[in-house]
Amino acid sequence: MGHSIQVLRSFPLFQGLTADEAARIAQLAVPRLLPRRAAVFREGDEVESIYFVASGLIKTSRTDEKGNEQIFSFLKQGDMFPLTGRFDAEVSPVTAATVVETSLLALPLRSFEQLLAGSPELAFKMMGLMSGKIRELQDKLLNFNQRSVEERGISFLIYLAEHFGLERGGEVVVPIPVTHQELASTIGFARETVSRLLTSLRKEGIVQVSRKGFVVRNLQTLKEKVCVKENCPHCRELQRVGQG
Repeated sequence: MGHSIQVLRSFPLFQGLTADEAARIAQLAVPRLLPRRAAVFREGDEVESIYFVASGLIKTSRTDEKGNEQIFSFLKQGDMFPLTGRFDAEVSPVTAATVVETSLLALPLRSFEQLLAGSPELAFKMMGLMSGKIRELQDKLLNFNQRSVEERGISFLIYLAEHFGLERGGEVVVPIPVTHQELASTIGFARETVSRLLTSLRKEGIVQVSRKGFVVRNLQTLKEKVCVKENCPHCRELQRVGQG
């Protein structure tokens, strides 16, 4: 119980809870430990719980009529899912599966609804999380429409480095063991296109890929390859650094 309380209070939604409040929620939470490449739920399944990632990595995806997988997001420690905009019983539009061994806390849907109904503070935090997800999707759509194939690929690598990377000796290590096909499915490319892009970046000494993930040897140089668009978040960051 004590460990579950500590884990719960590490999630943004539950930060600031008193020990008693966290204890009551921990009694409702069901811990789950899943191996690599295991499904949490599948496309078309009824959503019965809200999940919180205690450790590991989750990907959400769906399969089109031709059997091709399209990956929508990767979720790391501290994230929650699904964020569908409503929490009544409904079928999931995506499949959620582990990328590596992953530890989750599952809160039954009805219990989660009661928590939000009884705590305006939690409800406001939940609204903030969902607003952030909407902004993320808007940025992704803007990036898709305004950039070339190569720029979209590089922008996605930057996103992974900034959200999942670990700084080590001036480099950024991204411990996400995804295949070229999974990267291609995330950004809507052919696998061959991703392979050519990664090969080019490797030859330039910017990115090194392995089975355990990839290393960005120079994140600033990677950003400069795409920072030519007005209102680009990477451009704004470079401008801020330059002015500082």
